[in-house]
Amino acid sequence: MKRNFKLAIMLVAASILGSAATMMATSALQKKGVITDSYVLTKQATTADNDGGYVSTSSSRPVDLNQDFTQVAENTINCVVSIKSYATPQQRYQGDYFDPFEFFFGPGYGGGGSQRQPKQQQQRQPSEPQPTGMGSGVIISEDGYIVTNNHVIDGAEKLEVTLNDNRQYNATVVGTDERTDIALIKVNAKNLHAITFGNSDAVKPGQWCVAVGNPFGFNSTVTVGVISAKARGMSTSDNSGIKAFIQHDAAANPGNSGGALVNTAGELIGINTMIYSQTGNYSGCSFAVPSNTVKKVITDIKQYGTVQRAVLGIQYTELTAEKAKEEGIAATNEGIYVAKVTDRGAAKEAGLREGDVIVRLNGARVKDSGEMQEEMNKLRPGDKAEIEYYRDNKLKRTTVTFQNDQGNTRMTKQSDVLSLGCAFTELSSEEKEDFKITKGLKVAGVKAGKFKNAGIRDGFIITDINNIPVDSRDDVENIYNQIMRSSDTDKVMFITGFYPTGKKVYYAVDLSDDEE
Repeated sequence: MKRNFKLAIMLVAASILGSAATMMATSALQKKGVITDSYVLTKQATTADNDGGYVSTSSSRPVDLNQDFTQVAENTINCVVSIKSYATPQQRYQGDYFDPFEFFFGPGYGGGGSQRQPKQQQQRQPSEPQPTGMGSGVIISEDGYIVTNNHVIDGAEKLEVTLNDNRQYNATVVGTDERTDIALIKVNAKNLHAITFGNSDAVKPGQWCVAVGNPFGFNSTVTVGVISAKARGMSTSDNSGIKAFIQHDAAANPGNSGGALVNTAGELIGINTMIYSQTGNYSGCSFAVPSNTVKKVITDIKQYGTVQRAVLGIQYTELTAEKAKEEGIAATNEGIYVAKVTDRGAAKEAGLREGDVIVRLNGARVKDSGEMQEEMNKLRPGDKAEIEYYRDNKLKRTTVTFQNDQGNTRMTKQSDVLSLGCAFTELSSEEKEDFKITKGLKVAGVKAGKFKNAGIRDGFIITDINNIPVDSRDDVENIYNQIMRSSDTDKVMFITGFYPTGKKVYYAVDLSDDEE
C-alpha cells in the first residue's frame, strides 16, 4: 500500500513538473511570437485498432502570432475607390422586376438604373440624375484606368469616383463585358496608386485573402478570410456568364462589388462580384472574378474594344458516376463529357467526337465546367492548345485551333451592333396602347451606318426582325449576334415596322460587310 502511495505521489509530481515546463516553454515561445503545434496522441476508449487505439488530433504547423495584415491594408486601400452611379429615374411603368444583384447586394446596390416598382407604387420622380447605386473599383494604372463590375455602372448616366484621400472625379466608361461582369472605366488623373496583379492560377484553398471595398458606403473597409474554393460555378438563369469564381469567406456586403481581393503580398487575385445570401448581406460565401480573367478582359477591351472569346464548338456536361456507368467509361471518373460536336467548329476540325471525355486543356486539368471555363477564359480566337481526352477508355491527344463565335479565327470588332448607326428607344405602355401593339422599339439618332444605308429614318418603329418580335435594344443585339454567328452565307436583317403616320414599311439591312 505504501509503495503504491509513493508511486502515485511520484507520478503526480512528475505531471506537475511536466506541466510547469510546458507552460514555461510555451510562454517563452509566445514572447517570440511563434508557437509550434505538436502531435497530441489521445487514447480512444472505444477503439483498439490503429496502432493500439492512438489517433492524431492536431498537426505540426507554425503559427505566427505577430503576423497581421496592416501592410497589406496600407498597400491596398489607396488602390480601391468608391463608385457612385447616377441615372434619371424612369417615368414610365416598368412592371414587376427581379434584380439578382439586388438579391445578393441589397436594394440600391449594383444592378444600375433606377429601382423598378409596380405602377401603383411609383410616384413622379425628378428629371435630374439621381444616385442609383454604389460600389467599388480598383485602380490598375497610374493614369486613371479603374476596373469594376459591370453591374455597378450599368445604366449609369454619370459615374462619380471617390479616392481614398477623398478626391473626386467623374469617370467615363471605356468598355464593359456583361458575361464576366467586368467593366473598365477611366478618370482624368495622374500619379494614382495602382494595384499589382497577382496570379490567380497560383491561388490555393486555405490561403489567406483580404477584401477591400466600401460596404454600405463605409470607405476603405478591410476584411480578412481564406480561399474556400476555386473555379466555383454559379448558375444563371440563361446559363451564360462566368462560372469560374474564386470563393472566399472574407466578409463582403452591399458596396463591396467591384472591390479588390488580394493575397498576403497585396497582389490582386480577384474582383469581388457577388455573395450567396438569403438576406442580401454577408453569410460566409463571397465570390470574386479571378485576376487572370480580369486581366485578359481589360486587355481585350483596351486593345480590341471588345472581349475576344475562344469557341471550342461543343456542347458538354460534367461526367458523373451515372453517366460513366451508362456509357461504359472506366478510365476516368471526372472530366468534360462531349454531348455534341458543332459542324465546322474547332472541335470537329481537331477530331473530337460525341462521347469523348476531356480531362486536360492547355496543360491544365478540367474536371468540371468551372475549370473548363476558367481555361477557356484565357484563350482567344486563333490560339492553339492541346486537349487530352479519353475515347473508348484510351487516353488521346489532339491540338485545336479555337474559333470565334462566328466560326472563324479573326478577332471580332467592338460592339459590332453599333455598325447599325442608330440608337433605340423603348416605347412606353401608353405609346404601345396608342399604336395598338404589344411590342415595339423606336429608332432614334440615325447616322452613318447600316440603317441609314437601308433608308431607315428617325422615328421608325420596329415590330420584328427576321420574324422575331423586338421590345428592347438587347433584343436587337441578340438577333444581330444570331445572324452573325449563323452559317448562312447571306447576313441580312429583314425588318418590319411602321412610321408614326401609320405607314407600314419593310427593310432589308445587309450585314455582310461586318464579317470583314
